[in-house]
Amino acid sequence: MPNRLASATSPYLLQHADNPVDWREWGADAFAEARERGVPVLVSVGYAACHWCHVMAHESFEDAETAAQMNAGFVCVKVDREERPDVDSVYMAATQALTGSGGWPMTVFATPDGTPFYCGTYFPPRGGRGLPGFRQLLSAVTEAWSNRRGELEAAGTQIVQGISGRLDLGDPVPLSAELLDGAIATLADIHDRRAGGFGGAPKFPPSMLLEFLLRAHARRGDEQSLQMATSTAEAMARGGIYDQLAGGFARYSVDASWAVPHFEKMLYDNTLLLRVYAHLWRSTGLPWARRVAEETAAFLRRDLGTDQGGFASALDADTEGVEGLTYVWTPAQLVEVLGEEDGAWAAEVFTVTSAGTFEHGSSTLQLLCDVDDAQRLARVRAELAAARARRPQPARDDKVVTAWNGLAIAALADFGALTGNADAVAAARAAAELLHGTHWVDGRLRRASRDGVVGAHAGVLEDYGDLAEGLLALHAATGEGRWLSWAGELLDVVAEQFVDADGQWYDTAADAEALIHRPFDPADGPTPAGIAAAAGALVGYSALVGSPEHRERGAAALASLARLGTQAPRAAGWAAAVGEALLAGPLEVAVSGPAGPERDALAAAARGSTSPGAVVVVGEPDAPGVPLLADRPVRDGRPAAYVCRGFVCAVPVGDASALSAAMAPPGN
Repeated sequence: MPNRLASATSPYLLQHADNPVDWREWGADAFAEARERGVPVLVSVGYAACHWCHVMAHESFEDAETAAQMNAGFVCVKVDREERPDVDSVYMAATQALTGSGGWPMTVFATPDGTPFYCGTYFPPRGGRGLPGFRQLLSAVTEAWSNRRGELEAAGTQIVQGISGRLDLGDPVPLSAELLDGAIATLADIHDRRAGGFGGAPKFPPSMLLEFLLRAHARRGDEQSLQMATSTAEAMARGGIYDQLAGGFARYSVDASWAVPHFEKMLYDNTLLLRVYAHLWRSTGLPWARRVAEETAAFLRRDLGTDQGGFASALDADTEGVEGLTYVWTPAQLVEVLGEEDGAWAAEVFTVTSAGTFEHGSSTLQLLCDVDDAQRLARVRAELAAARARRPQPARDDKVVTAWNGLAIAALADFGALTGNADAVAAARAAAELLHGTHWVDGRLRRASRDGVVGAHAGVLEDYGDLAEGLLALHAATGEGRWLSWAGELLDVVAEQFVDADGQWYDTAADAEALIHRPFDPADGPTPAGIAAAAGALVGYSALVGSPEHRERGAAALASLARLGTQAPRAAGWAAAVGEALLAGPLEVAVSGPAGPERDALAAAARGSTSPGAVVVVGEPDAPGVPLLADRPVRDGRPAAYVCRGFVCAVPVGDASALSAAMAPPGN
């Protein structure tokens, strides 16, 4: 019999709808029942594409005896961290405070008022490797609750007091080139010169750091920043973390050389990396960087696009309960698909060995060096991709998350404008239409929808910041004023709901559901921190509309993150990237005139500039809803480009090479 999750909209919760555990969704009813029964609450947090979440579900939550013990001693609550990042944030802070680390699945035992008193992540069914067995843990918690309840409640109070203290970011420090240069020096010290990336295994794509380094290179003109960005991007693109047949990046690599991934493919990783590879190509002209950008854009549209025009959250790590089943190969399987000659050639090209680079003699596909015979490679890739498509495929988490779709809009609009890919811009516009029509309810954002039906959960700061960023990129790519207007409305809500009278930022709105404390995390995770995302949108918006007020808000947010950026730059990559834009102006470029080859040439030159965070709008003079084109007439009857800073413009130019020179950073 299905449990109470059967009516949920979250694909992750629906994965647990047939568990014998009497799961409830997060809500007041669950905690009221715990108070009535006098039992603790067991909060289990995960997400649909999480491999170890599936493992714990199979080992424990599908087991009748374990479920009976859970039901008897606890009120059991399942949380999709992607739908409720606020709940995830407060309990992850508690888990990290107690254990020194975190991850998913996250397992939290709490009092009936939600106060956590014991936390952990994955627990095996039987004890070992320093972990208690899950049923053993359930028994211990039940015994302690029955006999030492006061001690647990006191411990929980101490935990909440500890995590409720706002992270001390120190006094605000005005942004400077010296601060950003110091962050680059720190990154250089931990850069893996052999395999790319920063630090050791496991390795996650450092998307925001790569964007920062590309922007820093444009300002500094140094080779160090560009080399760190290029070597890391190339190592990832050649490794097993990248899908060498169909494009798209996996969540992370378990090794230091990017060879063996955890195979889930997340929307947010691929949107951020699409933008990085497009910008790397713009900076260097490297053909492989453009190829990876094109393949990643195609992956987003083909594999994550929804019928409603949005983008699904993820593809699962597992296929039929086996991680990587869809993606890995043996030499024999290559020969079976390609024949003896091509199979042996493909094994050499893609580093598929008899010993295997993954499990049970299988290998991920890597492309560690260039191949002379591009035609043969293309044919082999196509044949292998077709054969792989006939294998069982991983499940898809098809909920549409506002923040991550905002990142997709930004990446596709930016990529489409830069490369002339009209389909990418159209996909960005379709996603924006869906979010406006479905997620924008009574002047506020909702976090997610599924099959065109919006969920009940309120948007958080990253939803507003990332979507505003996407809308600004879409406005720049299309010249349509409605996207700029909506971005302004989002930033108004940010000012009203997410920043208090003392200038303190929060990740949840002032009128949001009250949790054990109001969360605020200034550090980047796999996506930009909410405050950094909002700062970037504020700076971009200020340049597009000429608003000193928005610029000042963005600069103040960055100033509050200065200490984080200097002490832990890996946690402040997007703030640093926005900082580069602020130092550069950012430049405002209006390409004004009738459509045609002359305007197209100016537009290509403007969009090809590496000036950090430059905003570029192309269109007819005085186009409605496009402030950057106001009072920007053609010159001598021909299209003209205006390069401005703070809405103060230099003499307009009508030549593409002159425009490129005018946009070049000082000293470059």
